Amino acid sequence: MTLVRILPFACLLGAALVVGQSSKDTFKVPLGLTPILWPKDNPYTAAKAELGRLLYYDKRLSADNTVACASCHAAEKAFTDNLPVSLGIKGQKGGVSAPTVINRGYGMLQFWDGRANSLEAQAVGPMANPLEMGHTHEGVVSRLRKIAGYRELFKKSFGTEEFDLDMIAKAIATFERTVVSGNAPYDKYRAGNKSALSASQIRGLNVYFNKAKCDACHEGPNFTANSFHNLGVGSQKATPDEGRFAVTKDPADWGAFKTPTLREIAKTAPYMHDGSLATLEEVVYYYDNGGVKNKNLDERLKPLNLTAQEKKDLVEFMKSLSGEGWQHLTEPKSFPQ
Repeated sequence: MTLVRILPFACLLGAALVVGQSSKDTFKVPLGLTPILWPKDNPYTAAKAELGRLLYYDKRLSADNTVACASCHAAEKAFTDNLPVSLGIKGQKGGVSAPTVINRGYGMLQFWDGRANSLEAQAVGPMANPLEMGHTHEGVVSRLRKIAGYRELFKKSFGTEEFDLDMIAKAIATFERTVVSGNAPYDKYRAGNKSALSASQIRGLNVYFNKAKCDACHEGPNFTANSFHNLGVGSQKATPDEGRFAVTKDPADWGAFKTPTLREIAKTAPYMHDGSLATLEEVVYYYDNGGVKNKNLDERLKPLNLTAQEKKDLVEFMKSLSGEGWQHLTEPKSFPQ
C-alpha cells in the first residue's frame, strides 16, 4: 500500500508535490495550482496513472470498439472535442457539450449537472450510457479481464488480476487527476514577472476582478467555485434542460449548471453547457447583456455596460490563462493485448 502525504502549501504561486514511497509516486503540479487532494482510498501511483491513461484512450471500453473517453475529451483539443454536443457510439448526439477534463481533480461534483460525486463515479458513467459508449459495466469488466496485458497491469497497480469496475474507475480517475494546467502567463505575472501579460491583458485583469466581477463564480487558482448557476442559457427553448434540478429536485436549481474552469478557456470552444456560444467574444457579449431572463436567472447577472475596449481586453485576459501541464498526455502508441 502506498502511503501519501501532502506537503505544506506555503504559497499559491509555488509548485506543490504529492509524495509517495518513491520518485515514481511523486506528482508535481505547475505554478499557480494548489496540491491535488488524492482520495484516501485511491492515492496516486505512477503505475495506476499509466494504467488509467491506457483505459482512457482504449476504444474497447465501448460496445463496438469505436469510442473511448478520449473521443470526447481529446488531448489535442485541450481534453474536449470542440463540438457543440458530443458524438457517441454510432454517431449519436448527446445533449451537452463535453467539458474539459483539465483540472477536474480540483472539483468533487462532475458533469454539468453534478450528478457524479467524484471523478471515479464520473469515469464509469459514459460506459453504460446508450448515447455515449453504449456498453454495460459488466460487459466492460468481462472484456478487459480477457486481455492478459490488462490483467498484468491491474495486478501491478491493485495487487490482483481479478479486477472490478471500481478498480477501473480508480485507474481512470487517477489519470484524469494528472490532467492539469498551470504556469500560464497570468501565474507568471502573479509570481512577479510583470512582462508576462500584455497591456491589454492587464487591463482585462482589472475588468475581470473589478468591473465585471467575474471572480464571483470563476474564483481561486482554478478560476471556478465549482458551484451551479442559472445564466439563462437555453431557457428560451421549448423544452429547456433542467440542469441541476434533475439531480436535486430543488426548484432553486432549475436551469442551473456547473461553473467550468477558465483555465485553457481559449482552447475549449464552443462554450456553455449546450455549446451555443462559438467564441469568447460571444461569451463576453452574452454576459455584458445580463444573460437571458427566466424564472431562475442568477441575481448576480445584470448588464455590465462594458465598452468595446473593455470587452476586447477581457477576452485577451482569458487567453492568458492558457498554460502547461497536460500537453504531454497523448494517446499511447499501443494497448495491452
